[in-house]
Amino acid sequence: MQRFRRLRKNETIRNMMRETRLHPSDLVYPMFIIEGENIKNPVDSMPGIYQYSLDRMGEELDRVMESGVRSVLLFGIPEHKDEVGSQAYDENGIMQRAVRQIKENYPRLYVIVDVCLCEYTSHGHCGLVRGGEVLNDETLPLLSKMSVTLAKAGADMIAPSDMMDGRVSAIREALDENGFSGVPIMAYSAKFASGYYSPFRDAAHSAPEFGDRRGYQMDFANGKEAIREIEEDIEEGADIVMVKPALAYLDVLKEASLTFDMPLAVYNVSGEYSMVKAAAANGWIDEKKIVTENLTAMKRAGAKIIITYHALDMARWIREDA
Repeated sequence: MQRFRRLRKNETIRNMMRETRLHPSDLVYPMFIIEGENIKNPVDSMPGIYQYSLDRMGEELDRVMESGVRSVLLFGIPEHKDEVGSQAYDENGIMQRAVRQIKENYPRLYVIVDVCLCEYTSHGHCGLVRGGEVLNDETLPLLSKMSVTLAKAGADMIAPSDMMDGRVSAIREALDENGFSGVPIMAYSAKFASGYYSPFRDAAHSAPEFGDRRGYQMDFANGKEAIREIEEDIEEGADIVMVKPALAYLDVLKEASLTFDMPLAVYNVSGEYSMVKAAAANGWIDEKKIVTENLTAMKRAGAKIIITYHALDMARWIREDA
C-alpha cells in the first residue's frame, strides 16, 4: 500500500514535495492614480487600498520596491470626464503623466497600463455610446490612440480591458505603425460580467451611468465561449491572455492552460480581496493562510501572472517564510 503520509511527516519534507510555489515575480500590484495634489484617499470598500495623486504616488511605489514586487498595473482617474473619454488618450492625461514620472524615478519598475475608456467617459461605459448602445468598431481607434500615447510615455505593457471585439489587432497595428512593436499586449480576454467588481468601481469611479456591461463583458455561465475569446485574442496578436475574475473562474483558467501554450494571467479582483479583508477583520479567518491558499490555487490552475491587491502582503509573507 502506498503511504502518502510518509512525505507529509514534517515541514521539511512537505516543503521538499511542494509542487507549486509563489514568488514575488509572479505578482502584479494594481494602483489607482487620481488627478490633484496631496491626495491619499482611502477606498472604503477595499481596506488598505488608496487613490494617490502624482505627488504622493511615490509613497506607495517605495513600498512596492521594498516588497520585491516589480510590476504595477495602473488605473487613472481624471478630473474631467466627457462622452468620448478624451483624457484617456491625451498625451498629458493622468495616466500618461504617471507613467513618465514612474519611469523617471523608478526605472526598474515594470509598468503595465490598463487601456479602457470607462474611467474617462461621463457615462462610465468602456466604449463610445450612441442611442444607449455601446459602439464596438467606433471605439477601437480611441483605444489604439490611448495605447500609443501610453507607449510613448514609457509604458512597458498595454493591457486592454474593454472587451470590444477586435481591439487586440487594432492596438497591435497601431503600436507597430508608431514604432512600438516591442511593447507587448496583455489582453483581458475572458473578462466576465461579474458581481465581484463592485469595490473596484468605488476605487476607479467607473460605475456605468446607465445599464450594465453585460452586452460586452462575458456571461459568467459560459466556459466554452471563454476559450473562444482567448483563442481569438491570441490570433489577433496578444502576448499574454487573462481570465478575470479569479476564484470563481479557476475552471476556465485551468482549461485555458491545458488548451493554449501561452502565458496566462489572472486578476484576483476587488470583491475577492474585500471579502477576505472583511472576514479577517472580524477574526473569522487567518488572512495570511487564506490569501496564500487562494493565490497558490491560481498559480496551480495555470496562471503565470497574478494581479492582486494582496501583492505587497504576499511578497512580505514569502520573504518572512524563506
